[in-house]
Amino acid sequence: MSKDLRVALVGYGLAGRVFHAPLISTTEGLRLATVVTGDPARQAQAGADLPDVEVIPDVAALWHDADEYDLVVVATANVAHEPLARTALRRGLHVLVDKPLASDVASARALVELARHQHRQLHVFQNRRWDSDFRTLRALLEDGALGRVHRLESRFERWRPEPAGVWRESADPELMGGLLYDLGAHLVDQALQLLGPAKAVYAEMQAVRDADAADDDTFVALRHHNGAISHLWASAVAADLGPRFRVLGTRGAFVIEGLDSQESRLRTGEKPGQAWGEEPPQRWGRLLPSEEVVPSLPGAWPEFYRALERSLRGTGHPPVTLDGVLAAIRVLDAARESATSGLVVQLDAGPPAPTG
Repeated sequence: MSKDLRVALVGYGLAGRVFHAPLISTTEGLRLATVVTGDPARQAQAGADLPDVEVIPDVAALWHDADEYDLVVVATANVAHEPLARTALRRGLHVLVDKPLASDVASARALVELARHQHRQLHVFQNRRWDSDFRTLRALLEDGALGRVHRLESRFERWRPEPAGVWRESADPELMGGLLYDLGAHLVDQALQLLGPAKAVYAEMQAVRDADAADDDTFVALRHHNGAISHLWASAVAADLGPRFRVLGTRGAFVIEGLDSQESRLRTGEKPGQAWGEEPPQRWGRLLPSEEVVPSLPGAWPEFYRALERSLRGTGHPPVTLDGVLAAIRVLDAARESATSGLVVQLDAGPPAPTG
C-alpha cells in the first residue's frame, strides 16, 4: 500500500477538534501529523487528545516545512479560511477548507483559479451531504417515491436562548458570523443537490437574542429552475423545533424529525467505527399519506474523507465539486442581498450551472 498522506490541521476549535481530527485519524491512507493552534488551552487539549501528533502554535512553521505535508485542512474561524487556503495553495499544498470557502463568490472563484494555476486540489467540507436524513431523502427522490417534488422544507433549528459570546455571533461582516454562512450554507447546498440550480432567492435575517449581533434566525426561499420551491430555516432561538425535512411531491410527502446524530456522537468523543451513523427506528421518517415508515440510511461523514483520500491519490473523484461550491456561495450572496433590500434577487439568466 502507498504510504500515508501527511495532513496538517489548522485550527482546533469545534470544527477541528470534533469534526476533522476524528475523521482524519480514522481514514485509512491519511495520517494526521500536525495540529496548528495559537490558543494555549487548545494546544493542551490537542496534546491530550492526539499524543502522537505534533502541536505547533502558528502557521509560520507549517509554511516553512510545507514540503513535509500533502494536505492542509483549514478549520479556523471563517474570516481566516480564504487567506490560509490561498497561502497553502501557493506553497504547493492540496487544501481542504471547512465551509464556507470564502466571503463571496468572487473571492471563491479566485481561490478556484489559483488552485488550477498551482495544479493543486481544493476541496470544501460539505459533510452534511452525508447526513442520514439527507441520504435517505435523496434515495427516495432518485427512486421517484414522491413523484415530482414541488416544495422542500428543510430546517436546522436549535434552542439556545443565551448567546455564547463567540465569533460566530459577531455582527462584524469581516468575521463572517451568523447562521446564514453557518447552518445556512448546509441548507442551501443540500437544496441545490436535491432540486438543482436556483433562479430566484428571497431571504429574511434577524438577530433575536442581541440586536447588535449576527443573525440567529434566518429564512431563505429558493425558486429552482425546475419550478420547485425550497423553504429553508436556520435558527438558534426555536423553542419548538419543526421537522428536519418536510418534502411535498405529486405522489405524496416525506417527513423526518430530528437531526442526524453524527455530530452529537463526535462531541461525546466517539470515533467512527462499526455501525457508525445508524439511526434508531424511532428516528426514521414517514411517507404520507400511507404512514409507511422509511428505514434511514446510515449517516456517513467518514465517506467524505475516504473520497478525499482517493481524489488526492488520483484514483477517485472529489467528494464535492467546485462547481457545486460556487453555485451555493452564489445563492448565499443573493440571500444576503435580499435580506438587506427586502426584494427577491433574480440570479443571472442562462443555462443552469452544475451543482454536484
